[in-house]
Amino acid sequence: MESCDQYQQVPTPKYECLLFDLDDTLYPLSSSIAAHITKNIQEYMRTKLQIEESKVPELCLSLYRNYGTTMAGLRAIGYDFDYDDFHGFVHGRLPYDLLKPDHVLRQLLRGLPMRKLIFTNADKAHASRVLHRLGLEDCFDGIICFETLNTANRPSASENVPKTPVVCKPFEEAYKQVFKLAGINPQKTVFFDDSIRNLQTGKQMGLHTVLVGNSHRTNGADHALESIHNMREALPELWEADEKPEGIDYAGKVAVEMPVKA
Repeated sequence: MESCDQYQQVPTPKYECLLFDLDDTLYPLSSSIAAHITKNIQEYMRTKLQIEESKVPELCLSLYRNYGTTMAGLRAIGYDFDYDDFHGFVHGRLPYDLLKPDHVLRQLLRGLPMRKLIFTNADKAHASRVLHRLGLEDCFDGIICFETLNTANRPSASENVPKTPVVCKPFEEAYKQVFKLAGINPQKTVFFDDSIRNLQTGKQMGLHTVLVGNSHRTNGADHALESIHNMREALPELWEADEKPEGIDYAGKVAVEMPVKA
């Protein structure tokens, strides 16, 4: 008599995809890269857009809070500039040598059996440089970045178009595009980010959320990690599915920018 065991279905994994923010998530805020980014943005506002120096710091912060990124806010209030010029000025002069290869994180990521994607408001060149400096460029299946979100199909005029022409976190439109472009089921996806407002939107969209850089869990975060290195202690189940169940296409058709060395 044949055993019933041979007819048992392989269990469906709880999670199929991991979404990772980039800056201040894959590396700590203490690296000071964020401070250099802010400095460069404010210099761009002063020198390129001719905004009065005394108004720049407060305006920079206000736009970031209201529009997700200062760039998005600048476009919303009427400043016209080239996106590549902005990114080149802000990211092109960053001290990337402050970032060192992270062998611990590399080992953690390489041990995860599910699909892994970067989801960042930054441009592709910056994302690629950061991943290269961290030694993680081959640990992800794709990069969803500024270019990905802002060259895809946009909402029609009859829909609720954002006041800014820039699509970015923490607004729902960015997440909808990510789900569509990468073929993501949000209920089976874990989202890691250092921004609580990004996580709150992700939670509303159905993602399982993890706050990185703060061990105190707040509204919108299912888990809170002092460091991305604490992933395994907080979410051991991610490493348990070491075999891909049948019927799950992990390669998929993902319309995202792939990591390249910079």
